[in-house]
Amino acid sequence: MIATSTPVAAEIRRANDIFESSFERSDAAAIAGLYTPNGVLLPTGMEAIQGAAGIQAFWEGAMAMGIKHVQLHTQDVEEMADTAIELGHYALLGSNDQPIDQGKYLVVWKQQHGQWKLHQDIWNSSLPAPTA
Repeated sequence: MIATSTPVAAEIRRANDIFESSFERSDAAAIAGLYTPNGVLLPTGMEAIQGAAGIQAFWEGAMAMGIKHVQLHTQDVEEMADTAIELGHYALLGSNDQPIDQGKYLVVWKQQHGQWKLHQDIWNSSLPAPTA
């Protein structure tokens, strides 16, 4: 069952809207603020990145690589007390909305001080790997 119309799903959509608009403004600090203090990124081909400073630096690097827009589309949200799991797909766009990447993601959200925050964030591309 797809649970995307629950109050938790609405809060996650709100946070994802902030993520997307912050990315368009190149505001990596605002993006890092959407994560828990012990938040973890699990990007492809890299070690885990934990904490606000590392998360901010990662997203600054993504912006410097030419990613201008991020589109996040939730497919499912499962809630368990102060934890929620979001399954979705993403698109990364460059200047003039040129497609850069698309794929799927899984985020573990934690509710802290009345707000839902990204806690563990993993994604991977759906595009074929480049050939040598």
